[in-house]
Amino acid sequence: MSDQPPAVRSWHAVVESQEAALLDGLLADDVVFRSPAVFAPQQGKALTVRYLNAALVVLGPSLHYVGQWHDDSSAVLEFEAELDGVYVHGVDMLRWNGDGKLVSFTVMVRPMRGLQKLIELMSHQLAAGQA
Repeated sequence: MSDQPPAVRSWHAVVESQEAALLDGLLADDVVFRSPAVFAPQQGKALTVRYLNAALVVLGPSLHYVGQWHDDSSAVLEFEAELDGVYVHGVDMLRWNGDGKLVSFTVMVRPMRGLQKLIELMSHQLAAGQA
């Protein structure tokens, strides 16, 4: 794991610690988040933190990474999780700038049943965060 780029190590630290506060130092101000459940990209740090924080709550307890590929400015992290007995398989696609801050975070999820369960739980979590 020592050959991981700093941005990837930082993301893994966020996931392992479940400390959403660590996102502030990892995300660029102009980061773009692309969700498998929302058509439009979510622009900016505040929205990205909101989505990633909700994902940490929903996926965090069962999320584990099973593969990783990276180059000097991007990475693909393959993950698996179980949500209410429903299998979720997906990838996080990360891109970072010269300062090692994430400028793009894209999530893709399969199978359809897993995506539907993820959308359901994320919707509840995001709504709860609005209160």
